[in-house]
Amino acid sequence: MSDKTPVDFWFDPVCPWAWMTSRWVLEVEKVRDIEVRWHVMSLAVLNEDKLDDLPEDYAANMRPGGKTWGPVRVAIAAQQLHGDEVVGRLYTALGTRFHNQGLGVNRDSIAAALADADLPADLIEYADKDTYDTELRISHKEGIDKVGQEVGTPVIAVPGDNGEQIAFFGPVVTPAPKGEDAAKLWDGTLAVASVPGFYEIKRTRTKGPDFSNL
Repeated sequence: MSDKTPVDFWFDPVCPWAWMTSRWVLEVEKVRDIEVRWHVMSLAVLNEDKLDDLPEDYAANMRPGGKTWGPVRVAIAAQQLHGDEVVGRLYTALGTRFHNQGLGVNRDSIAAALADADLPADLIEYADKDTYDTELRISHKEGIDKVGQEVGTPVIAVPGDNGEQIAFFGPVVTPAPKGEDAAKLWDGTLAVASVPGFYEIKRTRTKGPDFSNL
């Protein structure tokens, strides 16, 4: 068993805000004694009962056959077939191509990410299959059940005051803090998690995701 503090992180690879937060938490691993455990959640599953209320172009990506399904299906297939330890590696490869390189969420990008992550090329076939949709929904539900329904991705779960995990949506931040700035945000996250009854701090976003320092 690791002596490091476990941090559970639920992500959808297509979400740029989850990507920013994930790069922050990896930076925290360098400056605090934590270990990130990666889990797949799905914006498509999250929004499947709300599609009629969403802008049509966004909803189209969430519908069956939409482009948000492929990455999470490949990620959950990789986990099921090759173990939990490959999930973070594949997420980094997917996010780098989707977000940092701006190559878009498409089959070519997913296939290239599999190669980058040293995973079998035939995992791409799961992008169009529902083989592991049950496992995807279980992973998604585990994260959402910890934090509640009115959130998106990312979800992180950290130790609370009594040792039990406290889950939050976020932190939503841009650009991803580095070094001591990353540590300060982590320490603040633990601080609010230690306060019973703490739920939310929020302000309007005035900037989009900034990938320039990733």
